[in-house]
Amino acid sequence: MERSESFERRPRIFEVHTFNEELGRSVSTSMMAVQKMTRVRVVDNSALGNTPYHRPPRCIQVYNKTGVGRIGDKVLLAIGGQKKKALIVGDAMPGPPMTPRFDSNNVVLLEDNGNPTGTRIKAPIPSSLRRLQGEHSKILALAQLFV
Repeated sequence: MERSESFERRPRIFEVHTFNEELGRSVSTSMMAVQKMTRVRVVDNSALGNTPYHRPPRCIQVYNKTGVGRIGDKVLLAIGGQKKKALIVGDAMPGPPMTPRFDSNNVVLLEDNGNPTGTRIKAPIPSSLRRLQGEHSKILALAQLFV
């Protein structure tokens, strides 16, 4: 077997490199924030978010034009065999200067009417969400820490 044939049989991982103006460097899509099939961490104290399941919660839809979720965007999650809406309150993608970068992609579960499912948020919330206060005022009221 030739070397070129073995490379053809391996599954290819496509990474598109784009130039990020804010960072001043090239960023691959694998480094992007929350998109389809991204694993997320639920940071509220809702029963569904705290029950350990075999599979981690995953994003199955991002509700914006680009398909890449940033802080403040709504997403649809597959969690515990159910579909639930959630709000992104922290992402691992580096953003503009002087904005926090989290170790994981954090979300808060929402009910169908937009109210948070839990009664407390366990992780720090970025203060950039305060600009969107009209939409997310109940989540900001539950938050204990701001960064």
